[in-house]
Amino acid sequence: MTREERARFIEHRLAELYPETPIPLRHKDPYSLLVAVLLSAQCTDRRVNDITPHLWAVADTPQLMAKVPVAKIEAIIRPGGLAPQKARAISAMAQLLVERHHGKVPRTFEELEALPGVGHKTASVVMAQAFGVPAFPVDTHIHRLAQRWKLTSGRSVVQTERDLKKHFPREHWNQLHLRMIYYGREHCPARGCDGTGCGICRGLFPQRSRGVKTR
Repeated sequence: MTREERARFIEHRLAELYPETPIPLRHKDPYSLLVAVLLSAQCTDRRVNDITPHLWAVADTPQLMAKVPVAKIEAIIRPGGLAPQKARAISAMAQLLVERHHGKVPRTFEELEALPGVGHKTASVVMAQAFGVPAFPVDTHIHRLAQRWKLTSGRSVVQTERDLKKHFPREHWNQLHLRMIYYGREHCPARGCDGTGCGICRGLFPQRSRGVKTR
């Protein structure tokens, strides 16, 4: 298959497997999503979903969060790892949202990425999932799958994002990045598939699968 043919096959198969694409991180508004995505760095979505209700019980708006001591935020989010850095970022971010954005989450990549603790991937998730702006956030699952499926050279997540945006229709990006995450977790994990085991890998590279020796 050519790269374009592989992209069409992947998109069709993922749409069949995941007709619905619920957002894995529970949230109620753009601010709670922004904080949840920040907390998800090196932490599972399940753990984040366990932590955030305790955080929202203390402060669920930037105005309230800006008044919470960093030490208290850190104590609440400690089970998710990297608590000192994340707590400082959550506190500083809340203060900037109040001071610069009237307590609202900004709707541009530039303004989001200027917030403490917010990189391009986090901004992309918020733009896509909170505001419906086409974006293609690349996490470790997507970066790995794009390499495995030969959709990118994979030299960097920046290159991977650029290549994926080139191969798939813009109007499909928001759903497709979630579908790829679900598939990577459920069918094609880093250690559970060597590029020959899951359905999409077998469909893309049948000759590779036939060449695998079985015991």
